[in-house]
Amino acid sequence: MSRPTRYDRDAALDAAMLVFWEKGFHATSLKDLETALDMKPGSIYGAFSSKENLYLLALDRYFKRSVARFRAHMADTPSPLTGLAEHLRGFARMTQDNTSRQVCMLTRTLIDTTATNPEIAARTKQYLADVRHAFAEGFEHAKAMGELPSHTDCAVLARRFQGSVSALRFELHLGTDQADMTSLAEELARDIEALRIRAT
Repeated sequence: MSRPTRYDRDAALDAAMLVFWEKGFHATSLKDLETALDMKPGSIYGAFSSKENLYLLALDRYFKRSVARFRAHMADTPSPLTGLAEHLRGFARMTQDNTSRQVCMLTRTLIDTTATNPEIAARTKQYLADVRHAFAEGFEHAKAMGELPSHTDCAVLARRFQGSVSALRFELHLGTDQADMTSLAEELARDIEALRIRAT
């Protein structure tokens, strides 16, 4: 009896994440997954149980990587507000081959599944809330370091910041002119820097 073909689970999940991110849950066909993962249908279902479960695993991978990158970026800057501002500027600096030059996978998923797949939609809403919490941590750190007034509502700032990130991602997805992208990112970044308490 021949042994089943071995597969690299991490590589398979990376491939699934990219194709799901590009096409969405519903538009991604089994044939798309076969091609992307280089696996037969039986092997895909044997490894991941169902298309829905594979999507949830890919979505979790996307979320964890996104938050990890953001936290690593923030840990690498001595000024939290500067780190937050530079995070926004970074979207305008993305190269043309960067896969992140499209709508956030979480945003795409929420639009794609809210009316059709409550489980995926609920998981996505939780991930978006967790991302916003990571942003709020950045503002809380800024407040603790004296960059923001003590009465600052960091949850509100995190919501605004998440909106700015979404706007930049949407413009990238639209293929907005580089000069316009740079101008928008700079304007949003300066709004963050303008929050800084000025020495008197």
